[in-house]
Amino acid sequence: MISKPQKNKLINAALKVIKNSHSPHSGFKVGSALLSSKGKIYSGTNVEFDAFTLTVCAERSALFNAISGGEKKYLAIAVATSSKEFIYPCGLCRQALVEFNPNLEVILITKDKKTKSFILKDIIPNYFKLNTV
Repeated sequence: MISKPQKNKLINAALKVIKNSHSPHSGFKVGSALLSSKGKIYSGTNVEFDAFTLTVCAERSALFNAISGGEKKYLAIAVATSSKEFIYPCGLCRQALVEFNPNLEVILITKDKKTKSFILKDIIPNYFKLNTV
């Protein structure tokens, strides 16, 4: 688990980037912030398109940002939504993140700034892993 100061910085980064959400179809805003093992925070937001299959979730947006920045080791991710309920990452985001760190700490943040934390592998048991024998 990450330290309280790290957690607070990560939560604040996710809450800040949610304002950049491009969600004209659903109106559902998501902001995400991913903490690398080097202590750097990479943020991302959901981006919707008229061709729905082009839509990218905030979690993968942050992940792609981190990978583009040369980082591939992560400690935690914070996910803020415009919902009063805790919203978990979708299956695609779970799979993408678990390939980098099954023990990633996931912090969910509601519209009311309530938080809930857990370990990623606990919500994606028996995840897909390509055997490269």
